[in-house]
Amino acid sequence: MTKRIAIPMAGGKLSLHFGHCEQFVVVDIDGGKIIKEALYNPPEHQPGTYPRFLAGKGVNDVVVGGIGQKAIDIFNQNNIRVHTGAQEKSVNDLVDDYINDRLVTGMNNCGGGC
Repeated sequence: MTKRIAIPMAGGKLSLHFGHCEQFVVVDIDGGKIIKEALYNPPEHQPGTYPRFLAGKGVNDVVVGGIGQKAIDIFNQNNIRVHTGAQEKSVNDLVDDYINDRLVTGMNNCGGGC
């Protein structure tokens, strides 16, 4: 079964603030292997636009550092799992961790401005 994950990026690494990302990388994974990877520039940032944008791309999971509750609610409404509190790492390292069930998550590091 193919999974599609999205990672918000800034400076080539995970953007610790979801709403401040420069790009999204969307990765398709099947059988523990990356089968496709695409970069997307986010739409203009308004409340709710990023989650709706990624839902429109068919994303199943989102790996984030910090994210606001409204965005989490929109992801949940679209049956998209949100992995909060991820470490600031390269996309390759995060995807490898996700594939191998080593993704370290924790507290949502958002004070409302994510």
